[in-house]
Amino acid sequence: MKILLVEDNVEIATQVIDFLTGLGWDVDFARNATQGAELAVADNFDVILLDLNLPDGDGVTLCAQIKANATIEPAIIMVTARNSFEDKAEGFNHGADDYLVKPYDLRELPLRCQALLRRKQLYQSKKLSLGELSLDAHTHEVTRQDQPLKLTKIGFNILLQLARAYPKPVSKSQLVAELWPNDVPDSDPLKAHIYALRQVLDKPFSTPMLATVQSLGYRLEVANA
Repeated sequence: MKILLVEDNVEIATQVIDFLTGLGWDVDFARNATQGAELAVADNFDVILLDLNLPDGDGVTLCAQIKANATIEPAIIMVTARNSFEDKAEGFNHGADDYLVKPYDLRELPLRCQALLRRKQLYQSKKLSLGELSLDAHTHEVTRQDQPLKLTKIGFNILLQLARAYPKPVSKSQLVAELWPNDVPDSDPLKAHIYALRQVLDKPFSTPMLATVQSLGYRLEVANA
């Protein structure tokens, strides 16, 4: 599981990082709201652990900002000493998926993270429809204008990431991390796969859907969506 911890207390952060990495999880760390906002949109995290009392901003505002700007929306657990009903209500109203009051037992963190991930996977739509394009994440079937498209496994996964992020773009680095999480190929691994995807997704049709976003990556363009 990929976690982003936003916490200004270094002692607490060290304890959390050591505990979660000991489970084999991948944990990134931000000490303030500025770093947290930058990391949250630069990568795809399963769960963000967000302290509310940050030196350069409020975690509630950061939560709403992340939910609005992240390419693939992460689950957010607010981790804070604020324990009033009003504080919890404000957190949930700004997009928090869970709320954990300090101090807490570290063993509770992975349980909450796993529960949120299961919930996300349960409710995440298996079928996506964007204009004339339809994808089934379970069967890997893709159609455009009701015509079946035959994609490679990597081509399908690229298209799925772009469809889930729509209308936002997905950076090249994010796609590479999703497609090759453990062993990134040499040179430019995306170039040939993007070309092959365009040959199937766009070439037979009058209007292209796969657009290049200069100096960033790619996104889908959907007419009348």
